[in-house]
Amino acid sequence: QVQLVESGGGLVQAGGSVRLSCAASGRTFTSYALGWFRQAPGKEREFVAAISWSGSSTSSTNSVKGRFTISRGNAKNTVYLQMNSLKPEDTATYYCAAALGLGVGVPPSHKYEYNYWGQGTQVTVSS
Repeated sequence: QVQLVESGGGLVQAGGSVRLSCAASGRTFTSYALGWFRQAPGKEREFVAAISWSGSSTSSTNSVKGRFTISRGNAKNTVYLQMNSLKPEDTATYYCAAALGLGVGVPPSHKYEYNYWGQGTQVTVSS
């Protein structure tokens, strides 16, 4: 079992920055990838970015490339999402997720590959 707790969301003006954090806890016997997804009202949950167990491999969706950066803490159980140049269309609830057994190689981008989810944190970007 893995528990995930996100923090750092809030209200920000367009062009501003926000840093999200996610802390993972619990006992695991395998490496895991950590990812960020987001869901806007009336829309499906979509992939944002993910990072491998070692932190050496990352992936992100095209709409956030060059603006968002995912990183992993030294202890491996924390992941961050630095979001810069925010746009109103980035407004959503952001979820942290863990993909057990998929910590090596390119981290997965499909939500069905993730086993555990946090409760989400709201990010609202005003124009």
